[in-house]
Amino acid sequence: MSRIVVAGSMNMDLVNYVEKFPQPGETIHGRGVEFLPGGKGANQAVAASLAGGDVVMIGAVGEDAFSEPLLDSLRRNGVAVDGVVRKPGTSGLAFITVSDAGENEIILSEGSNGRLRPEDVPAGKLADAAAVVLQNEIPWETNLHVLEACKSGRAKVVYNPAPVRLIPPEAYRLIDLLVVNETEAEGLSGIEVAGREEAERAARELIGRSAGSVLVTLGAKGSLYVDSEGETVFTPSFAVKAVDTTAAGDTFIGAFVAARARGLKTRDALRFATAASAIAVTRKGAQASIPTREEIERFLADRAGDEKRS
Repeated sequence: MSRIVVAGSMNMDLVNYVEKFPQPGETIHGRGVEFLPGGKGANQAVAASLAGGDVVMIGAVGEDAFSEPLLDSLRRNGVAVDGVVRKPGTSGLAFITVSDAGENEIILSEGSNGRLRPEDVPAGKLADAAAVVLQNEIPWETNLHVLEACKSGRAKVVYNPAPVRLIPPEAYRLIDLLVVNETEAEGLSGIEVAGREEAERAARELIGRSAGSVLVTLGAKGSLYVDSEGETVFTPSFAVKAVDTTAAGDTFIGAFVAARARGLKTRDALRFATAASAIAVTRKGAQASIPTREEIERFLADRAGDEKRS
């Protein structure tokens, strides 16, 4: 099986459930707090593993009470953690508020994620990888080190620049697939993205900067994939009742990478990933919401049956 390496963040998510978000200066009552393993990197690693991938995590935890639960969650979900290092101080934390409407607000405290250095990345893990996945919750110099290390190897680099920050012009050529949501697409391209048409304009702008391909996720509207060879694929979303959108994007990315790693064509991999994220938003939590390959395939089979009957 093709090896997938995810280099990125690991956070303990402190999730507070509320009816609606407070206004500035307002105090409201919460409906309970949960401690759930998360972090964009770890979420994407779990999503790729549960979707059928052979996944290794590269990241950092602290020397606090959260480090072992973060590692245990990855292990339970089939992710190898021998690429994870320990750093002095706290692990990464995310303070998440989830409303009854299923929307979320997130404050990150980077902790050990901010102390993951280029020298902490095991070269051997990258050398035998088929795909390497990156985000923006570890230092840019560490991401750049990974990008440059992958240039001479066979690994395809999937980069999810979230939270969004500008990418140096010379780094675009090192990216095989750039995955962005509407906000990130706008922040990088300068083009306001409200739907499919603007998403395609933004994607082509980023491909013009030498990214190999761009995938713009559009929430409930679906997603748009564009590559430098001229292929364009729009994938509509599945209608579901959202409970919690935390990790929906991470689930999409992990599932897509896993599907491509086992040989699915782009169009089929996108439909698979769309189903995975649709399932995830119907459940609470980050990693706890991520479906298995069997659940995704069953969801797709059920939807295919519904489409035939309609």
